[in-house]
Amino acid sequence: MKILITGAYGMLGSDLREVLKNQELIVTGSKDLDITDEEKVVEFVCENSPELVINAAAYTAVDDCETHYDDAYAVNAIGPKNLAIACNKLDIPLVHISTDYVFDGTKRTPLIEADKLGPQSAYGKTKLAGEEFIQENTDKYFILRTAWLYGLHGNNFVKTMLDLAENHDEITVVDDQVGSPTYSFDLAVAITNLLFSDKYGIYHVTNEGECSWYEFAKLIFELSNIDVKVVPVTTEEFPRPAPRPHYSVLNNKKWNSSGFVPMRTYQEALSEYLSLYNFFKKTNRI
Repeated sequence: MKILITGAYGMLGSDLREVLKNQELIVTGSKDLDITDEEKVVEFVCENSPELVINAAAYTAVDDCETHYDDAYAVNAIGPKNLAIACNKLDIPLVHISTDYVFDGTKRTPLIEADKLGPQSAYGKTKLAGEEFIQENTDKYFILRTAWLYGLHGNNFVKTMLDLAENHDEITVVDDQVGSPTYSFDLAVAITNLLFSDKYGIYHVTNEGECSWYEFAKLIFELSNIDVKVVPVTTEEFPRPAPRPHYSVLNNKKWNSSGFVPMRTYQEALSEYLSLYNFFKKTNRI
């Protein structure tokens, strides 16, 4: 299959290039294709004639979005809109990655796709706008909401914890934000379920299970055999520019019931990730 990947050099995009290496790939980064320019997007997509587009491009610096709203809106909302318009012209599917931040975080049970939306941050608002633009401009779409992504390529919470542990005996981590840590490679593998599917719609796709950032940090150090004290703190004690959902666990039930391959637990995924991370670090590949 001929597949166009935007954001192909980011954390998820890099994993997509790996899991889809046996397909005919058109890979683009921001320097290759400006997804915020509708004319260029339509021209590029029509010239290359892919059979599927995967949009892994996003403005993901959550706190920066608060002060760079226009830039975030251009990438997270206008970009998906332009890709949807282009896909609609060729009558091909668009796979788009969204986020748990489209919810307000007040629910206390795992969120389903039809739950009330209410993004509290600039990042969440721009990502929701992207979802809405896609639905307005094409019928053949897969919108995958995921959460707490980490992977081998790019900065993420797991790497931050491991780096901090090298120079600190004690680390404070927020304990009142709960979600589902998701390995970007697992998400990339999940996307392969969609290559020849016509079960379009919005899906929640994360590794199974839930924990707080504090609990996740504890597990990272436990699996890494690192002796460091992790101190739980509240969100109020560790303020950030962008508000975070207190609870944003996504329910994968729709994904599973649609016949797609279920996601493994976050504990299993983290264990594999740490083994690869340590191997790559020892061989100076990270």
